[in-house]
Amino acid sequence: MTPLDEETGPSSPADSIRLGVWGLGAMGEPMARHLLTSRGSLTVHARRERPALSEAGALWAPTARELAAGTDAVLVMLPDLPQLEEHLDGPDGLLAGIDGRDFLLMIGSTVSPVGVRDLAGRLPDGIRVVDCPVSGGEDGARAGTLSIMLGGEPADTERAAALLAPCGRPVRLGPLGAGAVAKACNQMVVAATILALGEATELAARSDVDPAALWELLAGGYAGSNLLESRRDKLVAGDDSPSGIASYMVKDLRFAADIAAATDTRPALLPALRAAFDEIVERDLGERDIAVTRRFTAERSAD
Repeated sequence: MTPLDEETGPSSPADSIRLGVWGLGAMGEPMARHLLTSRGSLTVHARRERPALSEAGALWAPTARELAAGTDAVLVMLPDLPQLEEHLDGPDGLLAGIDGRDFLLMIGSTVSPVGVRDLAGRLPDGIRVVDCPVSGGEDGARAGTLSIMLGGEPADTERAAALLAPCGRPVRLGPLGAGAVAKACNQMVVAATILALGEATELAARSDVDPAALWELLAGGYAGSNLLESRRDKLVAGDDSPSGIASYMVKDLRFAADIAAATDTRPALLPALRAAFDEIVERDLGERDIAVTRRFTAERSAD
């Protein structure tokens, strides 16, 4: 594990790289704001324009081709690889804008490590790929405190780290795909923790124990975590209005299962987590915040 904290000041080579962001959702937009503030210039592309970003100085690219044509490196914050691949080819695709130049493609989406390696192998020479999924949620994206998990060749990850440092702490974890493996591991822990927190909150409430007092007491012990800190109020209030939606865990845990199969690892907890989040989606709760695990527990208990 190699921390990469290179600054992006005026004398940094990264400062001369024209940077773009593709995907301006709950994570991509606040990351783009940090990058724009740090660099003073940024080109962005998404399904729809964000006027506030344009007013702040970002250049809007209507197509993937125009995004690539105006940049030397792009951070992709799309849901998964298929959304990227459908806009690679064709007259308005990303490859048309790169047009044979050297180019750094940083994939910040949560993706399959096998899939990202396969994509890199099919791209033209000169396009360097780094997988760089992030952890920290929307709060971390807004605060610029994300954990950024890098996989790729050392020179490529060093450059990516310098570019992405305004968004958090970049760490190189190994070759291409290592970031995706790390994110899958992260999501296993998050899934297990939020499921336990939801069940424990509901169990306490049904036992006439004040959940707010319980978590105030336990937060300072081994049960404490960043996830508890960020979701405690939601769990206590039963508020699962959308933020980091639960259905995303289904994909993330599937990737974790694929990695387990590829490495001959036999986890005991992962199958149970997959079953639980599959059931959350089947109960039409998948578009709720991950704090929906309390509601999920209550519904199962009422069946």
